[in-house]
Amino acid sequence: MLCLRQAGLFMLRHYQARTLSSDLLLSQINSCTHEDEVFSLVGRNKARLSEKHVGIALNMLWQLQKKRPLLLRTSDYVRNHSQFLTLCILAEDKVEHMEDEAIVDTLYSILRLNVEDHSSLAEVLVTEAWKRLERLSLPALSKFALCLYKQRRHFSPVIGKVAHIVDMKLDSIQDIRILSVLMISISDVISQCFRDRLLHKAGQLLEEKDEVHFNYAKRILQFLQNVKLRYHPLLEKCNKIFLKSASHLDIHSISLILGLYEQLGFDNAEFRLVAKQLLSETIDVYYDPETFAKLFFILGPVAESKVRERLLVTAVRMAEEFSSHQVLVIVKTMQKMKCRNSHLLKKMASILHKHLDSYHVIQLVKLTQYLVVLRCHDLELFAKLKMLLLGFLKSSVIPADTAAIIRVLAMVPSFQVEEVIINKAAAVLPQCKLHHLNCIATALVKWNHYDQLHWQNSSELCVKLLRKLNDCGFQRLQKANNLNLLLEELTHVNGEWFEEVLSEETVAMCQCLIDQITWENVLQLSFFLMKTNHRCPSLLDRIASVTVENIDKIHPFEIYFILFLFSALNYDPPANEEFFESCIQRLTSNLSCFGTHRLVLLGHVLAVAGYFPPALMMRIFNVSFLSKLDAQLKVLPDTLKQRVRLCLMKLNRAVCLECPEFHIPWFHEHYCQRVFCNSSSRINPLRQHVHRMLTEILGGSHYARISVLTPYYYEIDFECILDENKKPLSYVAQNTPLDDVEGIHLTRDIKDKGRKALPPGAQRIALEFLDSKAFSKDSHHLKGESALKKRHLEMLGYQVVQIPHFEWNSMVLSTKGEQLEYLRRHLYGIQ
Repeated sequence: MLCLRQAGLFMLRHYQARTLSSDLLLSQINSCTHEDEVFSLVGRNKARLSEKHVGIALNMLWQLQKKRPLLLRTSDYVRNHSQFLTLCILAEDKVEHMEDEAIVDTLYSILRLNVEDHSSLAEVLVTEAWKRLERLSLPALSKFALCLYKQRRHFSPVIGKVAHIVDMKLDSIQDIRILSVLMISISDVISQCFRDRLLHKAGQLLEEKDEVHFNYAKRILQFLQNVKLRYHPLLEKCNKIFLKSASHLDIHSISLILGLYEQLGFDNAEFRLVAKQLLSETIDVYYDPETFAKLFFILGPVAESKVRERLLVTAVRMAEEFSSHQVLVIVKTMQKMKCRNSHLLKKMASILHKHLDSYHVIQLVKLTQYLVVLRCHDLELFAKLKMLLLGFLKSSVIPADTAAIIRVLAMVPSFQVEEVIINKAAAVLPQCKLHHLNCIATALVKWNHYDQLHWQNSSELCVKLLRKLNDCGFQRLQKANNLNLLLEELTHVNGEWFEEVLSEETVAMCQCLIDQITWENVLQLSFFLMKTNHRCPSLLDRIASVTVENIDKIHPFEIYFILFLFSALNYDPPANEEFFESCIQRLTSNLSCFGTHRLVLLGHVLAVAGYFPPALMMRIFNVSFLSKLDAQLKVLPDTLKQRVRLCLMKLNRAVCLECPEFHIPWFHEHYCQRVFCNSSSRINPLRQHVHRMLTEILGGSHYARISVLTPYYYEIDFECILDENKKPLSYVAQNTPLDDVEGIHLTRDIKDKGRKALPPGAQRIALEFLDSKAFSKDSHHLKGESALKKRHLEMLGYQVVQIPHFEWNSMVLSTKGEQLEYLRRHLYGIQ
């Protein structure tokens, strides 16, 4: 017994001494301020290093690197040091004795030090962590998941296991940092149901926290991009976090956020304006190519002329230093800017020659598209692009890539089509989705039209292929049994081929699947009907009823697009009042969800439908709101900017005419004069022909005016005045200037200074010709804008005579005499 006790005391003293020594070594490692100090300690104490020492040493090496700016880090030096190799070997040998968190920390540290993803140590650490997955704490689990994501193990079984654990423990996660990391890590292996639960949980956590770091919001955006979902509730919450944290955002974060916004189709003018203000003041600070390319991407499309010119000059000067990716960013941004700077374009084209081989197929497709739009004239560059694209086409086995290559080759000027392209298209057709079929059809039609098929029997082969392509489209539609999948395919489909061949059949198939319409897919269905201009009562009625039943589940921004459909098509569902009132109530109680310019677009949509919610009108026609709108318009794309200004004018006009009780003034006089003075509208042959007929019917050219601007700047095709006995009144007698048929008469004042009061009983007649754009597809039903114009002209005192194109161009009116009689009946109101 005595011997045993002595032996026990000896072992205890030895253990205490070792622990004291180990603690001292641990303290020394933690106190290191340079990597060489860590390596020195490792070299002197190899035999004494435990698994804990090894893990702490590797973590310390990363912490020391982390403190340095990115450009000053020395990861290569660390990885190539002999003692780093020693640490890796020791870690691999002692991995089974490491604690759970230590394994994850070690894996994270070596990956951040840029050790190869599949090095032996990384593989051993992943395997050991996998064994202990169930017992990892949530912070350790999220860190391990992030390591797997960085190793690109997006679809590996271990990621599936992580996703399962997250699914089981989701309700217990209360840290948005942990959740955001887990979300992006498992995004590729989750179901739609699980995705929705993650979105709901993220929304809850963002709502509960007063202060959320912008990095967590960036991860939420990355998750949405990974799952290809534009989910407005989360996007708006993230955007508020970015705006709140604006002073802490650097150029790299701003570039990443705007890039994600672009991919998600979410454009927030307020954030773009803040980014512009932050970076415009520091434009001279960014000298390295990577940072400047990001600056060019952010500021280029929104910069004032002076800043824009400085950006272009700097881009030319730095061109030789740009990497292949940075050149692609510059060219893409030039296309968004509609930049016609020939010097920069030539410089980029010359640089591209040495980078072409480094691009993958989709990058080459995008690059070719950008260069075509920018009207690049480097024929040698296009020749290389065509050669590379053809090479990718011959080896491609992915239908989406094949269709994209064929589509972009059709854009290339003077392209001689090879038979191999037609054969490749024919081979891939049965596997193509509707969008891919549309791309191939568009290319074939263009090549055939411009006679770019030069081999024997080429036209005959092209016609056969188009016939086969049509059959594939019909077959794909007939097999559709899931509305969600069909709408997903239709998202990117547009163009003449689809309109002429498949549009009707697609609407019919949507009608067959009408029972599958839910609150979750009414937006996508509305987009499709808007795009195709189809007025299908059964589908519209179903959309309206589903919207009303689920009004609290549908995001206000989505309700705007649904209302846009009904307003544009001028369609009243059975419970019309209930539908519009429910939507308007939901919208007006959530106006904060809309950006400034979006409120203007919403107001216009409602005005076309005849609704003017006071809360919305007072919000828009307010000096501070309009000042904010002016500032934000400067950072919007030109097309959207012009649309918003036009909609504001139309809304202003509608409010003045229909809601005088709001006492909102007309303040678009100068805008309208500028628009019409700058327009190049000419009198077309149809108008000249009809003007001569009106002259014949009324008894002289002085009885009718052509292309007249009314008060509030509606342009009407023809105007005449009939007295109480239906006799025409001369404009000469009214002292009203007559129009030159070759020009346009401008009434420049809304006070009717050029318009004399009419004799008692006299009536102004507005004669309008309506082309196909005024009607929904294959329908004689008037669309919203045309109906609004008729309503407003009647308020201005006109009797409106509308001549639809399908009546004027019909066989019934094939002779001049029949046309004269038709005009006479409508002018004089003869039934």
